[in-house]
Amino acid sequence: MAFGMTRDVLRPTDSSRADRVTYVELFFDLVFVLALTQLSAYLYENQTPLGAFEGLIMVCALWWAWVSTTWVTNWLDPVTLPVRGAVIVLALVALVMSVSIAEAFGDRAWAFAVAYVVLQVGRTGFIVWATVRHDRGVARDFTLVLAWTIAGGALWIVGAVLPHEWQLPLWAAALALELLGTMLGYPIPGRGRVQVSSWDLSGPHIAERTALFVLIALGEGLLVTGFAFVAKESSASSVASLVTAFVAAAAAWWIYFDHGERVGSEAIEASNEPGRLARAAYTWVHLPIVAGIVLMSVGDKEMLSHPDQRSLAATIVVVGAPILFLGGTALFRRTLENRWSRAQLLGLVAFVGLAGLAVVLPFFDALRLSIAAAILLVGVAAGETVERVRRGRRAGG
Repeated sequence: MAFGMTRDVLRPTDSSRADRVTYVELFFDLVFVLALTQLSAYLYENQTPLGAFEGLIMVCALWWAWVSTTWVTNWLDPVTLPVRGAVIVLALVALVMSVSIAEAFGDRAWAFAVAYVVLQVGRTGFIVWATVRHDRGVARDFTLVLAWTIAGGALWIVGAVLPHEWQLPLWAAALALELLGTMLGYPIPGRGRVQVSSWDLSGPHIAERTALFVLIALGEGLLVTGFAFVAKESSASSVASLVTAFVAAAAAWWIYFDHGERVGSEAIEASNEPGRLARAAYTWVHLPIVAGIVLMSVGDKEMLSHPDQRSLAATIVVVGAPILFLGGTALFRRTLENRWSRAQLLGLVAFVGLAGLAVVLPFFDALRLSIAAAILLVGVAAGETVERVRRGRRAGG
């Protein structure tokens, strides 16, 4: 066979490297600290329905770029020089994408679109080339993925070069095409479709990789909050805002890491269809978790910059963020353990009630609303721990 890498760079299944998260993968993740910071800044400056929809497109694109790379490094061994080099090149492309976020719907639309397409198509093409001589099943599956990725990439590029009014619908269609491909198994007439249920993967690797991204997102929120605090003169409200932001971030960390990260690894390892379970729990369900954390950083900046402000936009941001986060973590537990977390469901109900109170009562400005939201998150974290202890489960973080 003339086409294909002669060296076998698939992850070994019979050594400690099978589940290991490598340093080059963490290097790749560092680029997304900038990406998430740029995204939260964009959302803060564009608190309108249009800005929210544009932000949704970008958070989906960033997540899709990151999680797709994680799936590829679950098959390929980043310790090997070819894969390590490929991950570093992908990090450079992701950096171009990250610095273009602020003007992604403006002068740098072409840079964002080209970088995103190169990242998606290049990574998928690389795994086809790397596996075609050594695992024909993986190569066949990713050939189907590549065809759909190229079709979606065309929509990204066309949307970037056409007049502005075409950009948002074409980019939304491009993302919808990629997501539809995942749900349908990337079918190609005469070539079949991807059978995710037959995929064998490393549960500990994908669980740890995703948990580290959640940690990066939480760190990005603290970074944004810290910069906003430093830019202001110290006052009682700014100190209260800083403490509130930290408490909310710590509670979110507790909710996710006290139990969920370890359970995900165990559930995938025990599943008869690890690929299908991992796709549901880590590709789909983690999107609202990450989106909620990013939106929390927007609310923290709003609280620091305008603590006395009372507006519908502030209410949506401050309360909507934990609703997204808790909704995602509740679905995550349901997917992995086939049960709902009562603490998280009660927390969701409480946040909906808080949103209603904030709309009708003048008491809730941005700072007071954020304090109330942080207290509720702490309550959910405490309830989660009580549930875990009663069920006899050990802590995961």
